[in-house]
Amino acid sequence: MALHQILISVGSNIDRAHYTRASLVAMKAYFFNIKCSSVYESESVGFDGSPFYNAVVSADTERSIEDVCHVLKQIERDHGRKHQEKKFCSRTLDLDLLTYDDVVIDTPVRLPREEILYNAFVLWPLAELVPEGIHPTTGKSYAQLWRAFDKQKQRLQPINFTWS
Repeated sequence: MALHQILISVGSNIDRAHYTRASLVAMKAYFFNIKCSSVYESESVGFDGSPFYNAVVSADTERSIEDVCHVLKQIERDHGRKHQEKKFCSRTLDLDLLTYDDVVIDTPVRLPREEILYNAFVLWPLAELVPEGIHPTTGKSYAQLWRAFDKQKQRLQPINFTWS
């Protein structure tokens, strides 16, 4: 089977250090060659809530896109995530598939994920972790996209965080 490179965003604003670490432990059971960005603290976007811890993880997988999405949702549920109707709310764990190789699709999930281009808490960790990685639709590297990003719109800062 072929290996696919995936990029996953990790977010938590409930017991955030615990759930951020727990997400990595859980992902290691399903994916290979995991690498992590630094962890960043960001304000909640779209609702009035506690600040988030955010990071990006790269990994390899033999799983299909559908299987990867299923695994991520299962990890969220296993760690107390309640999937509610409203998109913007506090959560123990939020795991989103950002990219799967260079695939561009709309179903079963939109790839590359749109938030890459609009949220500092996704783009900065991406630019750190895979600076030369190329965004599948813009053709620009994540480092280029981060340099051009309006950093005044969203407050974000790297924090001192150990994954283990």
